[in-house]
Amino acid sequence: MKCYETVWEIFNQCANNQMRDVFIEEVEIEDIDAFLKQKFKGKDVTFEKTVQQDGTIIYDITASGIKERYSFTEI
Repeated sequence: MKCYETVWEIFNQCANNQMRDVFIEEVEIEDIDAFLKQKFKGKDVTFEKTVQQDGTIIYDITASGIKERYSFTEI
């Protein structure tokens, strides 16, 4: 298993509010795709994966109409 620092952002749907919820934690994960599928189980969800040059893995997610982003940086 690999250890990652994760940043989970939930974007606000209100037009005049630019704030978002941000959660940061360290997790040990063997399969990131399986982790996200389990986390969003039961929701209408789409994922778009991007890998940055520094190795950070970013998933732009739409879950039940809400825009979210998960970033995974290996520790």
